[in-house]
Amino acid sequence: MMELIIGGILAAVLLIWFVTTWNRLVRLEKNVDQAWSNIDVLLKQRYDMIPNLVNTVKGYATHEREIFEQFAVARQAAAGALAQGDVAGVASAEGMLSGLMPRINMVAEQYPELKADTNFLNLQNQITALENQIADRREFYNASATSFNTAIETIPTNIVAGVKSCEERTLFEVVGIERENVAVSF
Repeated sequence: MMELIIGGILAAVLLIWFVTTWNRLVRLEKNVDQAWSNIDVLLKQRYDMIPNLVNTVKGYATHEREIFEQFAVARQAAAGALAQGDVAGVASAEGMLSGLMPRINMVAEQYPELKADTNFLNLQNQITALENQIADRREFYNASATSFNTAIETIPTNIVAGVKSCEERTLFEVVGIERENVAVSF
């Protein structure tokens, strides 16, 4: 009889542990999803603004066609990866876009009337504000993803993560721009 009581208590403790661990993993996973959704919103806003910025600059610098084509390709790649939820693809495209931003600013430097254009200045300020928000949200996403990844690899939580079929989340690291010098040439 005592063995049944001890066995029942152990089973109840294990069940409670399993349920609380499952719920903790669900919360961590939802935090990662929410953090990515926040980035998604900001990136979509930025991708919508980029053509306006490019068109404004294009009106002044019609002979800088190559940079405008590169912006279009990078924006398409980013939007496609974003639509698929491909964190690594978005990070790669973001690296391309971030590398092109200094070049657009160099074009603006060559055209004093463009630097004074209200539309250009407004777009540039909006994109700068979005860049700062994206950096903050990227940091939050990476912190959430790291917490989730750590939880699913930690013993004994990895047992519940295996039953739940949890998969490690990719960190959002913009490749290239932060680690390399930007070469600006026309």
